[in-house]
Amino acid sequence: MSSTSSRLRTHETNGITKVEFVDRNILDEANIQQIGEEIGRLIDGQVNPKLLISFSNVDHLSSAALGTLITIRNRINSKDGQLRLSDINPQIYSVFKITKLNRLFQIFDTAQQAMASFT
Repeated sequence: MSSTSSRLRTHETNGITKVEFVDRNILDEANIQQIGEEIGRLIDGQVNPKLLISFSNVDHLSSAALGTLITIRNRINSKDGQLRLSDINPQIYSVFKITKLNRLFQIFDTAQQAMASFT
C-alpha cells in the first residue's frame, strides 16, 4: 500500500504518535477497515504504544468506526500502551456520551491537552 492512499496522517513527538484522519467523513466500511489496519500496524510496531487520535478534521463518524476505536483501545491496552482522543466535535461527542464511550476513552478538548496527559 502506498502512503498516498493512506487514510491517516501521522506525526511522532517525544514517543507519542499523533494520528489525524484525511477524510472529513468516516463512514465507508472499506475506509474504516483500512484505518483500523493502519493504526494496528502503528500499535504493533511499538512496545508500549502511546497514541493520540485527533478528530480535528472529522465531521461524521459511523458506528463501525466506533467499533474500530474500541478494537484499537483493546490492542493498545494489551501492550500496556496509552490512548487519548482529542478535538471531537460536539455532534460526534454526543454519540460518545449516548453510547457511554466517553467513559471508556480519555477524551481531551485539544491535542495539546491530550499530549500533556501522557505519562
